[in-house]
Amino acid sequence: MNLTVTLTGALPAILLISAALTAVASIVLLWLYRRAVLRSMGTPAGSTRAQQPSQSPHEPQGAPPAPLQVIGVESVLPGASALSVFARAAQSLHRVAWVYVAGGLVYAVILATPWMVFTEGGFILSRFLWLTECYAWPIVLAVGLVSAIGRGEWFAIAGAYFAALIAIGLYGLSRNPALTVGQLGFFWLFTNGAETVILLAFLNRRVRAVGPLVLAFMVAGAIGAFLLINLVGRSERLLREIVAVGNAVGLGASALFVLMHLMGFAAFALLGWWLLRWVGRRYQAKRMSDQSLTLDALWLLFAVTQSITLVFEGWAWIFTGLVAFVAYKLVTRIGFALLASDGPSEARAPSLLLLRVFSLGRRSERLFDGLSKGWLRAGSMSLIAGPDLVTTVVEPHEFLNFIGGRLSRQFVQGEADLERRLAERDVRPDPDGRFRVNEFFCYADTWQMTMQRLARGSGAVLMDLRSFSRANHGCLYELQELLSGVPLDRVLFVVDSSTDRSFLEQTLKDLWQRIPANSPNRVLSSPAARLFEAYEHSAHKAKLLLKLLFEAEGVNSTN
Repeated sequence: MNLTVTLTGALPAILLISAALTAVASIVLLWLYRRAVLRSMGTPAGSTRAQQPSQSPHEPQGAPPAPLQVIGVESVLPGASALSVFARAAQSLHRVAWVYVAGGLVYAVILATPWMVFTEGGFILSRFLWLTECYAWPIVLAVGLVSAIGRGEWFAIAGAYFAALIAIGLYGLSRNPALTVGQLGFFWLFTNGAETVILLAFLNRRVRAVGPLVLAFMVAGAIGAFLLINLVGRSERLLREIVAVGNAVGLGASALFVLMHLMGFAAFALLGWWLLRWVGRRYQAKRMSDQSLTLDALWLLFAVTQSITLVFEGWAWIFTGLVAFVAYKLVTRIGFALLASDGPSEARAPSLLLLRVFSLGRRSERLFDGLSKGWLRAGSMSLIAGPDLVTTVVEPHEFLNFIGGRLSRQFVQGEADLERRLAERDVRPDPDGRFRVNEFFCYADTWQMTMQRLARGSGAVLMDLRSFSRANHGCLYELQELLSGVPLDRVLFVVDSSTDRSFLEQTLKDLWQRIPANSPNRVLSSPAARLFEAYEHSAHKAKLLLKLLFEAEGVNSTN
């Protein structure tokens, strides 16, 4: 097999097969991860005795508190401070999106330039613009993942790209009568189609947290399988000896073929595992963020596959994609370095605790996805692991601990362990300016004290009570803790049509009567529990919610 055939045939096959395997393997591994986490969550801490909260008992003391009101906040206008923080977060989102646009355009220009060198006619503006626009397609996926809060913004980003693509295509058709719409469409699909379909599979929010890690492992294994078969096929003597050994143990040709693939995959899987550990160490050292890791995997896959067609002009052209990827990394790194000075400092970065009804499933994921894009540009977020988001926010080192049989390291063992984890919370931004989500894994007898400490130490608290009803007994403790220990102006409850509003309001009022005398809410003359009605998932709703949360966090920081 000559080098050109290898680069144009085997290499794309390896990458595309690896990506397809990644999608399947990620789903299976995350299912196993979720099952293991849920099983641990239902057990006690074990040999380490978990101490329950030792705060004041929730019994009424002294004069009864003022009656609690339950109010909606959709019509409340956030103050100037909250709007200022929101504006900075939105500006940060826009700026980081433009950094990826700049890096993507440099990437696209580098890939388009060789066509100007070895195709007939030299530099033709319409051809150059068309090629650049085709190679710039990954920008749409990257910017959408980074900054699109709702589906409307996703459609707006994609619409702007295709509007520019159509305009450039029409310009090219007007300049070249021999060119057809079918040719233009085929080139775009040939350049971007297969990669896009596969990437969308493992960039789904349910698997994107581990997709890049699994992809790196699968690529290493697939290369090993290909190399072993290729090396054996080059030696007729070796091939005969392997067949003889296979026949001696009762293996036919098909079984031997599969076995050699598996042996090659296993051999190079060791390299893949080393690569995963290296990525995990870089993540823990804050050399990269989970988002930048995902986007780097996206660009690298496009870079390798989009440069394959250039190999027919010479095998060295295969490195064009890698050069384009390196250029993209340099541009984005410079861009993030320039933006770092404008980000919030650790001392004044907001902090948010997200609580929710664990049975929400996909609705929790959608809320988290929209909320985190804006909030994590301003400050950190904490949450207690639950079945709804356990696979959505898994971090690289957490997933590697699970693969290595060390999942128990992630769980809060007791009070001393909790204090250590609280002190080690990551509240600094990553190199791309994005803060992290601090996820706390709790056993059945450590979640209450964890929730209590997180609630009292966070700047703002959001509790998602959609689907809340009489069946959600676990939420009663959290509601009591919020009413008793957290100033009400720092707390926001999310509800919708699935919430049993009458039961919720009555529950809040009943729990309110049991707040202790030392509660920060005891002195309020007009106490109010604030409800945010999220009857639809839209960018407008998500942005309004962010403003109200920044308002709550701002109130706390000034107290």
